[in-house]
Amino acid sequence: MSSFSRPGVLARRYPAIALALAATAVAVVPLTASAATTPTPAKAAVKHAAVVKKSTEAKKSAGVKTATAKTSDTKSSATTKSVAQTTTTHTVAAASVVSTKPYAGVGYAQLEPTGTEGSQETFTATTEQWANATAIVQAAKDLDLSAYAATIAVATAMQESSLRNLTTATNADSLGLFQQRPSMGWGTASELTDPTYAAKAFLRELPSDYENLSLSDAAQDVQRSFDGSLYAQWEDQAAHMVDAIANG
Repeated sequence: MSSFSRPGVLARRYPAIALALAATAVAVVPLTASAATTPTPAKAAVKHAAVVKKSTEAKKSAGVKTATAKTSDTKSSATTKSVAQTTTTHTVAAASVVSTKPYAGVGYAQLEPTGTEGSQETFTATTEQWANATAIVQAAKDLDLSAYAATIAVATAMQESSLRNLTTATNADSLGLFQQRPSMGWGTASELTDPTYAAKAFLRELPSDYENLSLSDAAQDVQRSFDGSLYAQWEDQAAHMVDAIANG
């Protein structure tokens, strides 16, 4: 064995070399320990990336919650508007229904204020007769006349035409619901066969005090018939029809 292989011999013969080796050994130990406890740049970068990712995911999650809340608020607002619009629509529709019933709520005290005269006649009205009666009632309402004016007009049309719109002239040139004559200035043939026009032409000629007159007197003042008393027999039937149109 060579003498250089034994540490003791080496130290005795070459003390400077031995001291250098010892110092090197001491220096290596701290460096090794420091390397074990200090994160490398690669590890630090990975940890930083993980923290950034976690923060980004948290922000995204918060953003989703905020967007969901806004969407919910938008849906709630849209639902509220829809309900309001539906309610408004229903309210307008209800008002429209009420407006199509002229004299709604009227009673017989207004329909027959002077009472009936003599015996009364009745008949079962057809769809056509109901439609013509309705046109007469609406015409009276349009002219701001009382419900009694509507009763007078319907009863007069019952006597003159049985509430049928006569488009073929009878009794000279008499036409329409009220047997009005173009030759007497009531209007043209086409106008007098329009139920609304004919009704308004009659109603405009009622005497100003018609509400204080019996039905037959008020009707005769306009029609100048050969027997005005005949209008009275239809008053009760006319009043019932006006009531049905107003309150039915």
